Amino acid sequence: MDPTTGLVRIGAGTRLHELSRLLDEHGLAMPNLGDINVQSAAGAISTATHGTGRNLGNLATTVESIELVKADGSIVELDSGDDLRAARVSVGALGVITAYTLRTVPSFRLHLQREKIPLTQVLAELDERVDSNDHFEFFAFPHARDALTKTTNRTEEPANPSGRIVEYFNEVIVENHVLGALSTMGRRWPSQIPRLNRAVTALASSGSLIDASHRVFSSPRLVRITETEWAVPREACADLVREIQAETDRQGFAVNIPFEVRFVAADDASLLSPSFGRETAYVAVHMYEGMPWKPYFETVQRIAGEYGGRPHWGKRHSLSAADLAGRYPEWDTFQEVRRAYDPDGVFANDHIRRIFGA
Repeated sequence: MDPTTGLVRIGAGTRLHELSRLLDEHGLAMPNLGDINVQSAAGAISTATHGTGRNLGNLATTVESIELVKADGSIVELDSGDDLRAARVSVGALGVITAYTLRTVPSFRLHLQREKIPLTQVLAELDERVDSNDHFEFFAFPHARDALTKTTNRTEEPANPSGRIVEYFNEVIVENHVLGALSTMGRRWPSQIPRLNRAVTALASSGSLIDASHRVFSSPRLVRITETEWAVPREACADLVREIQAETDRQGFAVNIPFEVRFVAADDASLLSPSFGRETAYVAVHMYEGMPWKPYFETVQRIAGEYGGRPHWGKRHSLSAADLAGRYPEWDTFQEVRRAYDPDGVFANDHIRRIFGA
């Protein structure tokens, strides 16, 4: 670590929660993180995992260089040009990533505020809420009137551990134990899901917390789900959410896990960044384990596609290389780099061949 420059060298298998702890011990932090912190650095970066914040990119935008083992066994350091831009978000298709150099920032505290607000109001005020805060995101259940918003901003105020009591109630009790129990009930009695969703929303409470950034960004996630997430132009977000909600009601999908909406800056750091070239809204929908997810996810995929949606590389979708090529302006450049690094397809499997081609 170099606290002067903020450059940090890490092994690719380092877990994000381990990285955050080590950085904090040296007065450093990641500029942004997602709400789950148990992934490896390589897994999170290579799939363009992200947090929320209109001026902040996905995790891959923090990568200054990559150490990679090629198919022929040679080790290369990628620190510039299209090779680096291809490797940042490559889903393992170029080689075995063994180390990263990341650009971090001085450690900072965040002030988190949770509010329960009618979803119609959130969508009407979306631009104002996104533009006037460092980080803004919201969750809402199908069949429930209110959305749960999280507004987070940097602060010089001291940490307030007392805020952890309300946050524990929301994050652990409501979002995990209560949600898990009611989701199990909904799986057994699907007709009751709208009522159960409204019950969970009613239990969630407003609250605030000030703490170190990495302790605010990430939350425990104990409920087992499956997920699809779509990156669309930010200006399409409200219409996309309304259309998904309407189609969920029209088709009668039994959905007992809330959807989540976050915002990411445009970037060109990665050839296959879902936020390449445009300010982006990410809309993620989920289904509880053991429940039928495919019809719901395919419907969301179709609707998102009408807005130019690009899938999160680490979550469910059924698009092929032919479907994806037209959604990424630098697709052909990525394919040239891929052919140069793995001409014989050593790192290809069925999934890689589907999304990137043979």
